This record gives sequence, structure tokens and C-alpha cells, in this order.
Amino acid sequence: MTKKISFGIVGLGSIAKHHIACIQNIANAKLLAITSTNPDKRKAAEKEYGVLTFDTLENMLALDELDVLCICTPNGYHLEPCLAAAKYGKHVITEKPLEITPERCEKMISACRDAGVLLSCVFQNRYIPGYLKLRHIVNEGHLGKLILANVSVKWFRPPSYYENNNWRGTLKGDGGAALITQSIHYLDQLLHVMGPAKSVSAFTKTLYHNIEGEDIGTAIVEFENGALATIDGSTAIYAGYPEKLEIHGSEGSIVLESGKIIDCKLKTPIELQLEKVEGTTSASTDPTAVALDLHIAQFEHIIDCILNKKEPDVNGEEAIKVIKLLSAIYESSKTGKRIYL
Repeated sequence: MTKKISFGIVGLGSIAKHHIACIQNIANAKLLAITSTNPDKRKAAEKEYGVLTFDTLENMLALDELDVLCICTPNGYHLEPCLAAAKYGKHVITEKPLEITPERCEKMISACRDAGVLLSCVFQNRYIPGYLKLRHIVNEGHLGKLILANVSVKWFRPPSYYENNNWRGTLKGDGGAALITQSIHYLDQLLHVMGPAKSVSAFTKTLYHNIEGEDIGTAIVEFENGALATIDGSTAIYAGYPEKLEIHGSEGSIVLESGKIIDCKLKTPIELQLEKVEGTTSASTDPTAVALDLHIAQFEHIIDCILNKKEPDVNGEEAIKVIKLLSAIYESSKTGKRIYL
């Protein structure tokens, strides 16, 4: 009989419900405990999920039967729970981003490596069937030499999205705004397809929302392979448009929109057989609208890695890559200089 992996949750915001639902939908996963400093949230969680609740993270981590900590706290508060989990010998799954700076990410990676525990970051959009097909087409060389890519994440969030929350759009809690929280999935896909970035020139501005972070950002990326990419990311484009990833090569082009391949023109055509995507992968207007199946796919993969002592697809070293890119984007905008990674 396959061992059930027991999970604990820290942070009870909206994304925690996605993590909990994933765990509840996987046969060899078990939701064991939740921690919150809010007694009302603990009481509600006990009633809704029938699990143990704790007022401190350390008390939950002290449970011998706990295998994995899911970190669902705000972006800039992933480091401390990760360090605590590593100290107690627990594996770590953190919601994206890994953290808000490369330096904080490195501390997480080192702590988990030294403790011999798994560290993984949720980038569920890597498991979209259309994206998997796109990456396969690129990796098989059907596009030839990569020359240009485009990421467009022109989403909309009403002012209330930031006003009704004490960390969204703040530099300490969010690490920025539209790029690091909304555009990050597609920047991760960009790097995953195009390879390492060499340099960045960027502008970020706050033109619509009353927040510290950016609600509009644009960047030009040069890759180690010589290709270029443009990036547009925003939470201020009314009423929100489907996100796009375009990859252009010497032998063809392919376009992914809202997780689906909408165009593929190749000098040597191939047959495209795409799996049906259930629900939506886009959160262009509603951050809670994303379907659950992609999270489940990644969680199942991570559980398999725990049981079989393998490195997950998105480990700490993989998840830090997009944070290094974002750090360069923010630095370029701040200094007005081209930043080399």
C-alpha cells in the first residue's frame, strides 16, 4: 500500500483553498493540520476541514506524522516558514513566487538542501497540455533557431483588489505587483522555453492603482542563445485580455493564448493533437477562476518525487530563475540601465 503523504498549511488566504482542494483530491495525500494566528480562522478551518489547527507554526511542525509544509503566505513571507520547516525536517511546497528577491530564495534553497528535504514551488501552468505541446515542438527543433518571443499579460484588477488587502501591491509583502504576482507564470514559461536570460532593459510604472508596486511593466530580454523577447505585464488594462506567449523561430511560429495553441505555422507542418483543457487556465479578470486540475497535476508529481526521492520539475534552483529575471527588470527600471544577469 502506498504511503499517504501528510500536509500542513500555513497561511489561510484564497490560494490556501486551492492547495487544500488539491490535497483532498489526491488519493495518497492527507490534509493533517493548519496553522493560523487568527482564532476565528482556526475555528472555521476545524469545522470545514476536520483537521488539527495550531496557533503557531512551530507547534504544527513538531508533529511527527507531518511530511510537507505548504506555504500559502504572501510573497515576501515565504522565507521564514521554509527555514522553520527545514529545521524540523519537513518537505516544502511554496506558492509562487519562491520569494521576492534572489537572496531570500538562496537562503531557502540552502536550508532545504542542508536539511535533505525537498523544496518545490507551484508553477502549475507548466502542466497545461497546450504549453507542454508548445515546448515539445520547440525542443524537437520544429521552429528552428529561436529568434524572438513575446509575453503579453494585460490583465485587470479593480482598485478593491489592492485596497481590501494589506499586502498586495506592497514592496515588502508582494515584492512588486503586476509582474511578480500576475505575469510570473508566463515569465517562467518564457525562460523554460527560451533558456537563460543574458540581459534586460525595462520600464515599470504605477499609473492606475494606488500601490507601491508596478501596475504596468515592459521589458526587452536578450537570451544567451542570441534571441530577444518583449514582455508586457499589467493589472490596469480594462477589462482584462487573455495572456499570450508567442515563440518565433527561423522555421516557424507558435502562439499560446490562455493555455491553448491558437496558431502554429511551420515551414514543415506537423500534426497537432492537443488534449482538451478542462476549465480555464487564465485569471485575466478573476484571480480565483483558475481550474484545479493543473495544481493537482503538479502536486501529484511532487508527491511522487517525495516517495521516490527524486528532484521535482520546479525545485528551488529552477524557481529562482524567474526571480533573478524579475530582479533585473526592477533594477533596470530603477536605474535606467541595461542589467546583465
